[in-house]
Amino acid sequence: MNLAHLEKPPFSLDREAIEWVRKTWEALDEEARVGQLFNLRSKGYDEDEPGRVARLAPGGVTRFFGEDGPAERARLEAFQRDAAVPMLVSADLEGSRMSLPFGTQVPNPIALAAIDDLSVTEEVARIMAREARAVGVNWSFTPVLDINAAWRSSIVATRGYGSDPDVIARHALAQIRVFQEEGLAATAKHWPGEGHDDRDQHLVTTINPLSVEDWEATHGRLYREAVEAGVMSVMTAHIAFPDWARRIGKGDGVEAFRPASVSAALNTDLLRDKLGFNGVIVSDASRMAGLSAFMPAVESKVQIIASGADMILFSLDPEGEMAGVREAVRTGRITPERFFDAVTRVLGLKAALGLHRPAAPPAFPAPRDDWSRQVSRRAPVLEKDVNQTLPLDPQRHRRILMFAPGIVEPMQGQTLPLELPELLRAEGFAVDVHRMGDPIDPSGYDLALYALSEETLLTRGRIFLDWAKLGQGLDGAMRRLWHEIPVVMISFGYPYYLYDAPRVPTYINAWATMTAMQEATVDLLLGRAEWNRKSPVNAFVSPDAYY
Repeated sequence: MNLAHLEKPPFSLDREAIEWVRKTWEALDEEARVGQLFNLRSKGYDEDEPGRVARLAPGGVTRFFGEDGPAERARLEAFQRDAAVPMLVSADLEGSRMSLPFGTQVPNPIALAAIDDLSVTEEVARIMAREARAVGVNWSFTPVLDINAAWRSSIVATRGYGSDPDVIARHALAQIRVFQEEGLAATAKHWPGEGHDDRDQHLVTTINPLSVEDWEATHGRLYREAVEAGVMSVMTAHIAFPDWARRIGKGDGVEAFRPASVSAALNTDLLRDKLGFNGVIVSDASRMAGLSAFMPAVESKVQIIASGADMILFSLDPEGEMAGVREAVRTGRITPERFFDAVTRVLGLKAALGLHRPAAPPAFPAPRDDWSRQVSRRAPVLEKDVNQTLPLDPQRHRRILMFAPGIVEPMQGQTLPLELPELLRAEGFAVDVHRMGDPIDPSGYDLALYALSEETLLTRGRIFLDWAKLGQGLDGAMRRLWHEIPVVMISFGYPYYLYDAPRVPTYINAWATMTAMQEATVDLLLGRAEWNRKSPVNAFVSPDAYY
C-alpha cells in the first residue's frame, strides 16, 4: 500500500498519521470506503438526522447554521460521536451573512479588499477560524479566488476580493495561512476560475473564456500561489475552460465545455499534473444546474470521482448515488487506483487536521463585535458626491424618504428588513420607508435615500436596479428624484448599481448587509469618520463612464 503522496505537502503526515490512514482503509469495506467520498448537506434540527447520517456514514457533512450556537455544537458533536471514522465538517465561511449567525459579524471579502489592510484580513480569518473550530467545524470552503471581471456576475459580486489579482492574492493567501495555522483546512475556489462569465453555476455551466496564456497570468497565478502556500483543498466547480481542453486534445465539440467538476483535463492534467496540487479536490455542490444540466445525477457522481476529484459535495439521493459509485468501482469505471487515491486523500485530510486523535472542541471565544464595528467603518467607499450632500444633518435633512427593498438573504432565500431606518431615527431623523409599488411623492421631504441590500445571490441570473419595482408603473420607473430633492444611494452589497443610475449625485458602496456595516455607514453619513476612497472594483463599470 503506497501512501507516499500523504507524506508530501499539504498533508505532510508523520508515521503515526500514515499508519492511521492505512489501518482505517484496511478496516473499511467497499461500502464504507465509498461513503468516505460523500459530503452531505446538514441543516435544521430534525431529530432523525443524526441517526440517518450515522447509517449513511459519509466522509463529511457541510453544515448550514441556525442562530442557536449551543444547539449547533451539540448537533455536530452528535455526528462525531456516532461516526465510525471522524468526519470532516465543512462550512462556507465568507463573512457577513455567509458565516456563523451566532458568531462575530465580520466583513465579507470585497469589504476586506476595500479596507486593504492585511492585518484586518488576518484577524477576520482568525476570528472565523476560532469560532468555527469551537462549534465543531474543521474545514472551510474559502477563500474565493474568483475575479470580478464580468461586472454583471451575481455569483462573484461580494464573495471575492475584487478585480485586481494582486489584491486577491494578498488577501486570499493571508486567509489560507491563518485558517490552517488555526487547524481549519482552507479551500481555494472556484476552480478553474470564475468571474468572466456573468451567469451563475447554479443555473448553467459557466465558461472561463480566457486563452491559456491569459489564464496563466490571472487565475493560474492565483491557484499556483495557493498551492505553493499549502492550501489543503481546491473546490472544482461547474465551470468550463475550453481553451485548455482544446490545447491538450480533450476538447472536441461539446467536450470543450465539460464542467471542471467532471473534467479529467482540468482536475488531473491541469490542477494535479501541471500545477502540482497534492491535496483534496472537492466538487462544488453537485445539485447545481451547471452540472445537472450536463448529465444525470448518478452519472455525475461517478464522473466526479473518475475525473480526478476526491469528494462529492451534496446528494439528494445518497443511498442511490452511493450505490451508483459502488457499481462504478466494481466495474472499473472508477479504477482501483483512482478509488484508492480518492479515499486515502480524504482520510489524509482528516489525519492532517488531527481528527485521528479525537478531542473536544475548544470553548467558544468571546464575540468581537466592538472590534468589527470599528473595522467596518474603514470599508464603505464614497464613490461620488457631486453635489456635496454629505455629511447628513438632522436639521437640514430631517425628513428622509427611504427606498429599502430589504436584505435578500443569500442562503435562505428570505427577505429581511434593514436596520438602517431605526439607526437614522435614533440620530434624530424622521424616516419614512416607501412601500414598493406605491406612488412616489417627495414633497415634504428633505432627502431621498436608496438603501439597496443584495449581496451575492444564488440562483438569480442578474442583480440590477429595478426602477419599476421601486416606483409605480411606467411613470414611476422613469422618475428621478435628484432634480427635486437631494438623493443618496447606498449599496450594502452588489457594487455596480451605477450602471443603472449613472447620474445619481451621491453613491456609496458599503459592501455588506450585516448590522455592523449599517452602523458604520451611519457614522460615516454623519461625518463621524473619514470615507474610504479606494474601491476594489470599478463601480462605474467602464473607464469612460460619466459622472
